[in-house]
Amino acid sequence: MNFTGIAIAVITFLVIGLFHPIVIKCEYHFGTRCWWVFALAGILFIAGSLFVGNHLLSPVLGVVGCSCFWSILEIHEQKQRVEKGWFPMNPKRKDEYFSTKETSSQR
Repeated sequence: MNFTGIAIAVITFLVIGLFHPIVIKCEYHFGTRCWWVFALAGILFIAGSLFVGNHLLSPVLGVVGCSCFWSILEIHEQKQRVEKGWFPMNPKRKDEYFSTKETSSQR
């Protein structure tokens, strides 16, 4: 029997689950300005997946790389979730929240 597919599926599930709290913590501490770290990590993981010959490690690196790219979108959406009050706002960066469309009287 070949368990590679099941192993990749389980690892993918775990990677996606791991990235949720990473995105939440990164947005809380650094805001959306850390998107480039996810982009750089995604590029490195995808490049690594191209050069690894292992049939399990290569797709896992690809999954982590794609999860890094997806996190760029998620970190911006996390900011919106914070503005809606679904997640705690970092009081040190209070002025970075709320869209620029709002005036100071609407805050």
